[in-house]
Amino acid sequence: MKVTMLATTCDKKDCPTIYKTDRGTILVQGETPTDHGLSIPAHETLVEIPIELIREAFGDQLGG
Repeated sequence: MKVTMLATTCDKKDCPTIYKTDRGTILVQGETPTDHGLSIPAHETLVEIPIELIREAFGDQLGG
């Protein structure tokens, strides 16, 4: 899989980051929240990232 960084919150490798892949998918690096109260299947996970990171990565493409 080829991965290209779209946006990050810092210059280190341990910060929230958004990547695009050559598979037509997005990878998200962020904190794993534990206080969400949701039922998540064992083969899935949640990550939490700042909304500003989404805006930086996708800009006006998200609208509103």
